[in-house]
Amino acid sequence: MEPLLINGESLTLENVHEVAFDRRRVALRPESAKKMAKSRAVVEAIVNDDRIVYGISTGFGKLSDVHIGHDQLTVLQHNLVRSHASGVGDPLGEEEVRALILLRANVLAKGLSGARPVVAERLCELLNHHFHPVIPCRGSVGASGDLAPMAHLALVLIGEGEVFSASAKITGREALQAIGLPPLELQAKEGLALLNGTQATLATGLVCWWRARQLLDLADLAGAMSLEALKGTPQAFDERIHQARPHRGQIEVAARLSRFLRKSEIRQSHLDCPRIQDAYSLRCIPQVHGPVRECLEYVRGVASVELNSATDNPLVYADSAEVISGGNFHGQSLGLAFDFMSIALSVLANISERRIERLLNPEYGDLPAFLADNPGLNSGFMIAQVAAAALASENKVLSHPASVDSIPTSGNKEDHVPMAMGAALKLRPIVANLERILAIEFLCAAQGIDYLRPLKAGITVESAYQYIRSRISHMSADRVLSVDIEKMAGIMNEAEFVALSR
Repeated sequence: MEPLLINGESLTLENVHEVAFDRRRVALRPESAKKMAKSRAVVEAIVNDDRIVYGISTGFGKLSDVHIGHDQLTVLQHNLVRSHASGVGDPLGEEEVRALILLRANVLAKGLSGARPVVAERLCELLNHHFHPVIPCRGSVGASGDLAPMAHLALVLIGEGEVFSASAKITGREALQAIGLPPLELQAKEGLALLNGTQATLATGLVCWWRARQLLDLADLAGAMSLEALKGTPQAFDERIHQARPHRGQIEVAARLSRFLRKSEIRQSHLDCPRIQDAYSLRCIPQVHGPVRECLEYVRGVASVELNSATDNPLVYADSAEVISGGNFHGQSLGLAFDFMSIALSVLANISERRIERLLNPEYGDLPAFLADNPGLNSGFMIAQVAAAALASENKVLSHPASVDSIPTSGNKEDHVPMAMGAALKLRPIVANLERILAIEFLCAAQGIDYLRPLKAGITVESAYQYIRSRISHMSADRVLSVDIEKMAGIMNEAEFVALSR
């Protein structure tokens, strides 16, 4: 791919994915460099005139009333970076860090932060040389931006901190030396320009969002496969029903299920069965999966705005030579969106677990108890459902919203904070748990369809079933199911299988 040229205005979610996952190269647009230079000139005029302006010639937060002299401004910026690098916990993953770096460079490219173009260019160099700063994942409350995580990124630019290079850790100075660049000497406002912002929260949440979107498609396919195994009816997916309650997501899911189930021999075999209606976990898949789909679209909308937003403080306006303090660093919009997403994905996990239980319980159909060939001697998938229940229950705990909490910080100057990074971080285990629950459902549904052979399932479901059976055999006797679950989770990441759910 051609290098992605950033300007702070036109970045898309797809662009972020290309840089984070596919390692697309990045560069600053020439016109953005000019915009940055103009706002930088405003900062330099303030410095030369020795004016007192927050973030340029003052301390920070509660210390904003302390004036810093002209000769100490570089020390001020470096002290800011060092003191704020107070993150703890495991480091963010490579994709999260790459997304974070791109997002921060894009904010600077907008030309409202007062930083020199070289600052954004150095961030691009880190991406293009595949250097990933070691950024502890915890320590941000999401107000004044993600200060601690962003400070660990900024450390590397001044030749400090640590960087992942391939599988090894090296120092920030060694990373810069490897690409022939000296450490940056941050000038007035530039340390603050690197720290203020929501990019750690946004990057972490987006990496989860991409996987969640894929899992949502797969959940529809798993639900269709379970319906076939349980000899359910697709009648509840009739387009007329959903047009009578025209929620966009509900309509889309019903149409997808109908497509997955086309030309089902299994369905034809029980057209005259006495069962009138299926349980909600089958009949109401559109009404449950659909709102989850709409939630993820809402998150997409919030994130798309945030991608190209100036989240620094203060903002520097070159046209009027003004520096204006505000609160664009506050992460409430992201915290609420990611909390909503946590709740929605937990609902998706809940209904999947209920379908698993119906597949295993002989009271609900004519499948063998626990999908075991010889129930009693074999326990079949009994404990796989227990594992799914444990994961679904954990998700319920994790879906408690982080963004309703607030602990004042910085001497009560920051007296309302959104805990947005917490909302993003808890998405990670929720997504991982959902993936394993869906893997268990696929395994159970495939086992159930085994008992209905030689009848074939609907066209798409049959293709998915055959794909699974080409890699994981029918369980004719008890075996270690954790191996199968992990193998199925791997299959759910394979492009060919994922394409079946599209």
